[in-house]
Amino acid sequence: MTKLATISLDEFAASTTLMLQGCTSDAGKSVITAGLCRLLRNKGTAVAPFKPQNMALNSAVTCDGGEIGRAQALQALASGLEPHTDMNPILLKPTSDKGAQVIVQGKAVSNMEAKRYHDYKKVAMNAVIDSFDRLRGKYKYIVVEGAGSPAEINLREGDIANMGFAERVDCPVVIIADIDRGGVFAHLLGTLKLLSKREQNRVIGFIINKFRGDIALLEPGIEWLEKKTNKPVLGVLPFIQDFFLDAEDAINIEQKVSKGALTVLVPVLPRISNHTDFDALRLNPDVNLKFVTLESRDRNADLIILPGSKNVISDLNALLENGWRETVLKHLRYGGKLLGICGGYQMLGQYIDDPMGIESAGLPSSINGLNLLPTKTTLEEYKQLKNITATFDNKNFKPVAIQAYEIHCGQSKLLQNAEETSVFQLEDGTAEGCISKDLAVMGTYLHGLFDQPNACQQILKWAGISSSDPIDLNLVREQNLDRLASILENHLKPELLTAISQNTIS
Repeated sequence: MTKLATISLDEFAASTTLMLQGCTSDAGKSVITAGLCRLLRNKGTAVAPFKPQNMALNSAVTCDGGEIGRAQALQALASGLEPHTDMNPILLKPTSDKGAQVIVQGKAVSNMEAKRYHDYKKVAMNAVIDSFDRLRGKYKYIVVEGAGSPAEINLREGDIANMGFAERVDCPVVIIADIDRGGVFAHLLGTLKLLSKREQNRVIGFIINKFRGDIALLEPGIEWLEKKTNKPVLGVLPFIQDFFLDAEDAINIEQKVSKGALTVLVPVLPRISNHTDFDALRLNPDVNLKFVTLESRDRNADLIILPGSKNVISDLNALLENGWRETVLKHLRYGGKLLGICGGYQMLGQYIDDPMGIESAGLPSSINGLNLLPTKTTLEEYKQLKNITATFDNKNFKPVAIQAYEIHCGQSKLLQNAEETSVFQLEDGTAEGCISKDLAVMGTYLHGLFDQPNACQQILKWAGISSSDPIDLNLVREQNLDRLASILENHLKPELLTAISQNTIS
């Protein structure tokens, strides 16, 4: 283990790993990790991201056929790499307020209540170290993102996500705080004080994130903090206006004022998943995208999209209890369009059957769907995890090819003698999705439909926009990653960047 004396930047330069931890969730760890990965990659360094444990309902399919947190997939992109399960060996996908599906190195192993998972963490740490060692053997530098805060006293025992991991692999740590929340000095000092002496000495400094205003007004506070902790503030990063990168998990339900020609409504399900499906719509000036709570009375739209769900039966019940059956039926009577993606697609069918209790605590369960498409869904133990190429295969759409992915439990099948038709053809020739005879209701398992302009344009035309100039989300990501890397290079202290470059830049 590292000696108890404080790690200096010179000692840090000998490390091949840097870990970013935060005072709180959403302090900026994911974004800054992505930015550092892009900065190092742009300087010619073989860098990879790593997050020991992530809790998120936004996930991505990896090149080795598993799933990881979407933030780590973005960080892989920033590093110029294909996402791999080793980049996020433990992913927790909440299924209730007390339990989550535990995914180890890309594969679901079990649903666990919090107490059981606490006991499981020793096993989980073995997988974490196994994946980390493989990455460390392939790449010159590893940028590690912590989870939540390292100062959660009730979660310290057996920790694998923050200081427990840093201690195990003997890496230096930078602590990040979001000044936009207020109380930045209390956050940083309080977090540091709640760490053990050894852990405190592992911290090489702080980053203050999302600063607005006159830096001269902040400098007295920085001087006080550095004197109080004997640790440097390694950078003050500005609040970045009009900035977009995929969200790790949280939904920003604040509505961006838009005069878009098409209003799109997405009800926020209790276990909504992969809401990043709609990022391209949020950025599109022709679209007024609104995320609304299930209780909201704001339900007028041209297009309603039922999103993915980690617990489709529970979320469908929540929809029904809040009157959304009546909402969508009225919406369709007045000429609106309805799209279901993944779990939302399953909800559109006649019924959903869970014979193995996959989403029902081991107890068989079933529920009638909205009965708007002639499908039946059976939930199954093993997930479908696929990156695929698909082609619109319906006379009402141009036959353009798209890149998409599937993450779901269960299969949906058309009922016999159904007159409704499929929407897509997968690369293996399989028909996918379903559209109603009157073309008002469509469902699909394909995530990422709006990310590519050719596919987005087709669906927006179906929904009611005769012409649109869709957003190329992949291009937007690349531009913002390069912009972020430039900001980090300009606002992080040169000695931090030098310490990294001494070890990594050849």
